[in-house]
Amino acid sequence: MFLSEMFANLSFGLSVAFTTTNLFFLLVGAFVGMVVGLFPGFGPAAGIAILIPMTFGLDPTTAIILLSGIYYGSMYGGTITSILINTPGESATVASTLDGYPLAKQGRAGPALVMQAIASFVGGTIGVVLICGFAPLLAQFASSFGPSEYFLIIMLGLLLLTTMMGDNRLNGMVSALFGFAIAMVGVDSVSGAQRYTFGSPELIGGIYFVPVAIGLFGIGELLYCIYTGQHKQEVSRVSFSLFSKDFWPNTKDYFESRFTFFRGSIIGFIAGVLPGSGATIGSILAYSVEKKVAKEPEKFGKGEMKGLVAPETANNAASAGAMVPLIALGIPGSGATAVLLGALMMWGLQPGPMLIDSNPDLVWGLIASMYMGNMVLVILSIVAIPLFVKFLDIPYRLVVPVIVILCVVGAYALNNSIIETSMLIVMGIVGFGMKVYGYSPAATVLALVLGGMAESTFLQSLIISQGNLDIFVQRPISLVLSSVMFAAIGISGFFKLRQCLKAKRSA
Repeated sequence: MFLSEMFANLSFGLSVAFTTTNLFFLLVGAFVGMVVGLFPGFGPAAGIAILIPMTFGLDPTTAIILLSGIYYGSMYGGTITSILINTPGESATVASTLDGYPLAKQGRAGPALVMQAIASFVGGTIGVVLICGFAPLLAQFASSFGPSEYFLIIMLGLLLLTTMMGDNRLNGMVSALFGFAIAMVGVDSVSGAQRYTFGSPELIGGIYFVPVAIGLFGIGELLYCIYTGQHKQEVSRVSFSLFSKDFWPNTKDYFESRFTFFRGSIIGFIAGVLPGSGATIGSILAYSVEKKVAKEPEKFGKGEMKGLVAPETANNAASAGAMVPLIALGIPGSGATAVLLGALMMWGLQPGPMLIDSNPDLVWGLIASMYMGNMVLVILSIVAIPLFVKFLDIPYRLVVPVIVILCVVGAYALNNSIIETSMLIVMGIVGFGMKVYGYSPAATVLALVLGGMAESTFLQSLIISQGNLDIFVQRPISLVLSSVMFAAIGISGFFKLRQCLKAKRSA
């Protein structure tokens, strides 16, 4: 019964995704995503944020298919730079540099690029299959959630995101608080009083999400790339011929990686589902697990194909897994999915338990398009490798003006207002400063998008309980979520204390 329903839903989704318009924008999104992933420092969040204003005239289903194509397409493109120039195009492909670049130095750049494309396809496909099963079940379970549970889930997601920042946990918390502060600008939903408007009528309606996201992820990342010199990286001069035997992986590569495909996909999907974890954590974790179970772990870091396959399957499965809490709970798990959530809310849609029932064409069309997108991308990633290598030769002095123009036009087109353009510039400078000093633009955007929801669910909980905070631990689900939050804080504090004691002993 469950399988037949799942396949029926997927078939319905394919019928939506296979329309001429949706298929066209799927191809555009996948191609643009790959190009976005090629440029070091830029990730899916930046690409999605910049192109959101250009989707306002599209049907929401078509628009989300386009933006999602950019999201998972950038995972494919980001690995090309990881392999060829030892510079990840996106943070999720950091682990791919560990063995991808050594493979290229051994003269096996072709097999490495083909293998990463296949691994990405396998991870993405397994992730889509798991979405079909988990998203409806989680949405059904979440339909019984009250405002207290939603508030705790939001807080848990932000907490996990900050605890994943290692030594920069405090910076992560400050970044999230900054996002909440931006979300509070405007009119109080209960009292009607103005907050942080400083007497400016333009701020009464609040600060729009789009210029903040474009500024932090677009302009900010661009400035940071120039500041760190990532734009000066040169591509290894490798000639690729699709008809050469040396271009393709050998039988040994496939055979030795057969279990790695599956392990990396499962680890990545689980990491993607957990709010605050995402593809970066999933890929690093998959690499670590693969190294531990390997018979010859000493080969890792020196050009081991399994060391490339593991993070590649993981980061693409994680990008699919991150869609589960977004669709079922309305809770993004990463900066990119936070931008997607902001886009959905701008179109008047509220992701959550009711979205699957109220907008099945959007949900199942999106899921089916991810499957089709992975099929397109695996072919594109292999056939167009020589073309994408040429993209890396484009001077940054030509790329920078194009990106800046897109950012400015996108922000201005929101309301044809200079206020949004000014906000874009301010947030671009702020985003650059955050990157330089170790703060998290992703945490800021996540808190900004979820700030309104967090405030409303918190106030609703207090109204229901007549001001009694016990409501956050009274129901079983609330109690579990609260316990997980305190456990996460305790575990994080324990490891920090142990690290300090170890450093003191070694001093």
